[in-house]
Amino acid sequence: MTATGNKLLFLPGASGSTGFWQPVIDHLPPSFDCAVQPYPGFWGEPPQPDVNSLEDLSRWIIGKIQKPVIPVAQSMGGIIAVQAALQKPHLVRGLVLAATSGGMDMRRFAAADWRTDYRVEMAQLPQWFADAPPQDFSPDFGRIRQKTLLIWGGRDAVSPPAAGEFLQRSLPDARLMVVPQGGHDVAFSHAGEAARLIEQFVSALADG
Repeated sequence: MTATGNKLLFLPGASGSTGFWQPVIDHLPPSFDCAVQPYPGFWGEPPQPDVNSLEDLSRWIIGKIQKPVIPVAQSMGGIIAVQAALQKPHLVRGLVLAATSGGMDMRRFAAADWRTDYRVEMAQLPQWFADAPPQDFSPDFGRIRQKTLLIWGGRDAVSPPAAGEFLQRSLPDARLMVVPQGGHDVAFSHAGEAARLIEQFVSALADG
């Protein structure tokens, strides 16, 4: 159990790799209650008959949230975290978004298109993230009242720092932290720094 009494629910990005978040978890205090959400059909996870798209995946994961939680989402996993905050504000006590690359129009930030390479390099995985039509939740960002930590890499081409700056302006209570040397995998490549920021954020929630 964390200091706030809430579980940290780690959501992978489009790769579905549960191992992405492990270095961060390893740097967090043992008292933190951490769980990584596997995606059905990814990396040996059993499929779910009713999960066949990103929309289905979001609905399935959000439906499983029955107790207070702090979603910690990488990249496209932010789409799920944002919807959880909007649909279950009484249970989502805070948000951590790392290099979010979905849920807003990324073209305005001159973001690199990751989908072509993804379809080649991740051809063995379900293509829900790559095939999903663009989703823009920015008109709803003002309704997300939860405190939000934004972790960005200064060298991220997929979700440039300008995207994080936009989120900081659009969300009512958000703080942006940029790791200058970080890329799109900033939470993995700079796991110690990401864990420090998350620990401070969670502790502040407990105090506040």
